[in-house]
Amino acid sequence: MDDTISRDSVTSSTSEEFVVVHGEPKLKVPSDVTDLSLEIASAAASTCSSDMSEEGAGSSTGGSGEENSSKTVVTAVASTDSTTTTTASCERVIPSSQSTSVLSTASILENYPETPSDESKPGPGSDNVGQDRSRSCSLPAMPKNSEDCTVFNGVTYLGCATVNAPRSEAEIYRNMSVFNRQSKMSIPVALSVPATSEGIVRLVDPSNNTDIASFRIHRILFCARGPSDTMERQCFAFTCSHGDSPENSIFQCHVFRCDIPEAVPKILYCFGNTFRRMPKARQLSESNSGQRAPLDFVFTVSLDFREDDGKGNYSACPKDKDVFKFKVNTDKRLQISVQQSGPQEIRIERCFGLLISPGRNVQHSDMQLIELMSMAYAPDTRQYNISGHWDPSEKCFAILNTETEKDTRVFLTVAVDLVLVGIQEPVRFTLETKAKIYAVSERFWYLSRKAFVEQFNVSLKQVQGGPEPTFEVVKVESQTDKDRKSHNLTLNLSGTNRAPVEVVMTPQEEAEDSEGDEPLLSGSGVVSKEVTDEELLATWAEVLTRWHANLTVRPKQVTQLCRKTIPEALRGEVWQLLAGCTENQDLLEAYRVLITKDSPSDSVIQRDINRTFPAHDFFKDAGGQGQDSLYRISKAYSVYDEEIGYVQGLSFLAAALLLHMPEEQAFCILVKVMYDYELRKLFKHGFQELHLKFYQLERLMQDQLPDLYDHFAELGLEIHMFASQWFLTLFTAKFPLHVVFGILDLFLSEGNLTIFCVALALLKSSRKELLSHEFEGVLKYFRVHLPKKYRSESSARELMACAVSMKVSSRKLKKYEKEYQTIQEQNVQREDPLERYERENKRLLEDNLRLEHENDDLGHELVDVKLSLNSRVDTLQDHNEELERELKGTTKLLRDTEDEKRRLEAESKSVKEMCRRELEAAETQASRNLTIIADYKQICTQLSERLEKQQAAYKEELQNVRAKVKECPDCASVFDGDKVRLSNNSKEKQEDPDISELQRQIRELELELAQTKLALVESECKTQDLTHQLSAAVAEISTASRGTWLTKTLSSIRDVATNKKDPKE
Repeated sequence: MDDTISRDSVTSSTSEEFVVVHGEPKLKVPSDVTDLSLEIASAAASTCSSDMSEEGAGSSTGGSGEENSSKTVVTAVASTDSTTTTTASCERVIPSSQSTSVLSTASILENYPETPSDESKPGPGSDNVGQDRSRSCSLPAMPKNSEDCTVFNGVTYLGCATVNAPRSEAEIYRNMSVFNRQSKMSIPVALSVPATSEGIVRLVDPSNNTDIASFRIHRILFCARGPSDTMERQCFAFTCSHGDSPENSIFQCHVFRCDIPEAVPKILYCFGNTFRRMPKARQLSESNSGQRAPLDFVFTVSLDFREDDGKGNYSACPKDKDVFKFKVNTDKRLQISVQQSGPQEIRIERCFGLLISPGRNVQHSDMQLIELMSMAYAPDTRQYNISGHWDPSEKCFAILNTETEKDTRVFLTVAVDLVLVGIQEPVRFTLETKAKIYAVSERFWYLSRKAFVEQFNVSLKQVQGGPEPTFEVVKVESQTDKDRKSHNLTLNLSGTNRAPVEVVMTPQEEAEDSEGDEPLLSGSGVVSKEVTDEELLATWAEVLTRWHANLTVRPKQVTQLCRKTIPEALRGEVWQLLAGCTENQDLLEAYRVLITKDSPSDSVIQRDINRTFPAHDFFKDAGGQGQDSLYRISKAYSVYDEEIGYVQGLSFLAAALLLHMPEEQAFCILVKVMYDYELRKLFKHGFQELHLKFYQLERLMQDQLPDLYDHFAELGLEIHMFASQWFLTLFTAKFPLHVVFGILDLFLSEGNLTIFCVALALLKSSRKELLSHEFEGVLKYFRVHLPKKYRSESSARELMACAVSMKVSSRKLKKYEKEYQTIQEQNVQREDPLERYERENKRLLEDNLRLEHENDDLGHELVDVKLSLNSRVDTLQDHNEELERELKGTTKLLRDTEDEKRRLEAESKSVKEMCRRELEAAETQASRNLTIIADYKQICTQLSERLEKQQAAYKEELQNVRAKVKECPDCASVFDGDKVRLSNNSKEKQEDPDISELQRQIRELELELAQTKLALVESECKTQDLTHQLSAAVAEISTASRGTWLTKTLSSIRDVATNKKDPKE
């Protein structure tokens, strides 16, 4: 807790009198050490001169050995660079009002290490020192650990007060002034300052040697002295934190006054030495622990990727300039080889885990564990091989499984945790590389298939000896990190060698993006005027009623309501109230006069009008109402503000205002924003204020988004490269309208802090995407993809909520402003023309080197493109020749086909004619057959009738015969009913010739009837067959196109004709 409070407090100090070293606050003397030492020396010299005049009286009494033992030698060191040292020594006695006691000579030398010891060389007048000391008031008994502290008497404790800003110099001065003038409870104390940074500052009661209060050094946050030209020049103060946690901690300012002003710098100097020293015990332990030098090991780690080729095999992924080329939705395998080099070797026990993540500088929580497949040493080598399976289709790898745009790449981080023999915790080796993702159908020409190689230096400290020593990891550093540090790749946003401010570009001036990646046009998006929250609308109505009743007082609910949203129908009215220009008749009259005057920037205004909000219908038409109103407002302001005139980007803000109110009111709000909201300061004095905003945003990024800040620093990406439009146009030039209106709501309600809050919200919400891109990709993301990310109103609401939650205070910005001003002043004072030219030359050389690298990359890509184009041209030429050959063959085939078609048409015509004749003959034959059949039927009918008549006559005659036979007694016995009974003598009865004749005729008639029926059936069948054959012949004639069909048709016709030759058949 103590460390946390101290670190947070000290690092955010506005006066910069403290710095942090290893987590501890160190006092930073505001003036030069030489000045402080000279001030101490002057105080000592003045005291010596006054004391020397009294030596005559003092020397007669002499001094005992005990008095001589309390002698103090004060030496002023007048050197700041330790190259030359001027020593002014004076044997003196500190007056009783401000006496200092150091119990031993070693202690004084420890407290002032810069002071050379003169004990071995007693100067003149050394015999009088004891006499002088005899006049010094005796000090109270020191504490037991007094040999480690310095005690100052003659100090008065004025009191303490609770403060909210323990690092605020102004607040300490205010408390110091109040206590010095009004304190009625001052307490004389002896101030005990420890010699090391782990000691305790004590306030001791001189009368009884008891502690009044104590403060640990690491809890003292800030120390300051009173201004030398005021009544507080005898005072000093320090702030101290109290509490066990940041939630319950309080800060108090303790004020002291010295009896003589010259003692104040000496006390501060003693505090400075205290913060710089550590205890001897720690120094000794550190020196003892440092006796055993760390062991250095070198590991070479190679990384390779293999992709599934769809045939059950995995082939190596191609690599171009350390950029792997992947295909989407394709399983991959990682091959990692670890090999040690150098005389020392430590064995790898196993692989603890294999992790992967998009981006670089990623946090441990962002790494994703993948499946391990194998791990083992290669036979007869010191190479340890690890393989793992990676499925990029998982949601967490979406960036690595999406096709990258042209000329962009994504970063990729792979980490392998190895368990080394003798080390408890796994050692992580992190490899950062790049990748491009292509479609599955992409084919690559032959490229380098070498693995990605990184070298790591591992420093180990042996903590336990014996046959199985135990080690502790001191440091793991990659060769890339070492090279990066050696080149001092830092983010230069505060120096004088800053690049020029990016000119605000209108959408038409943006570079054309390839592959359809066009930036979002300004004025895009539709803002709905429909109010879904009736309660919110009612609340706004109530607030506006009270606000109109008293325009001088803003209702309390306005800020919270603006953070929610302003209804579109009320936005124009609320903006005027927020800006305070509801009844500004002076500006309205001035506008009517200004639009009649000529502007020196008229041509520039005319050029920018067509580029402002081109996606909005109101400003789309040249010469329309929107463009005319925008032209008049821009011209009027350029005449109104002669110092600034018309600046690029001003038209975007004016256009956003025009969408909600008439041009007169829009002009009034524009003037208020430029003057009262201090937007015009950004355009003054060579954009100095804008550079200050860049620095403040950079420091806010460093505090709240450190990983993104480090990423930009490594890329060499500066704030002005993407944030210029944000500050100069209030985000109106690129973002959709619903985002622009929401930002203006907050800006008009809460002021300039909104710009920083929105900027941090944009960076925070896009942190992962920005971390995954390199330099060109980041710039393209800011220009193209970031505005498109907020095209939906839901994403815009999330952005506004994030912006409201960002913690940006005016006090912190003031602190950053002081830092920036200090840096600028130091740069002005220290800048040497030769150094400036050398720095500029170095920067130009770096730019030249960067451009050469880019040129090499472009040349390489050009060669690749040329090779690809040449190969494609050859392929197209071969394909063209093949198509020409096919065209000739097809043309010949077409001619043959046309000839065949004409021939077949003639044959078809002749066949149709022949078929027509055959059909007529067949129809004639069919009609003849039908006539024959009808005759047959008639004959059969007649025969049937005749047969029936004969059968009836036969039966009748037979009955008559039976009746006559029965009348004869002799013949009656022959008949038994209807049957004839033979006689017993078996005599054959002679048949009647008439009966036999009749029976024969009957049989002949029955036979003839059967034959006639059979002929009838056969005729019907043949007629049906002929009909079917005729139909088939007609169908074949209509569809036939070959000679074979004609042969078959003619054969079938001949068969039919042959079958019909014999009509009886």
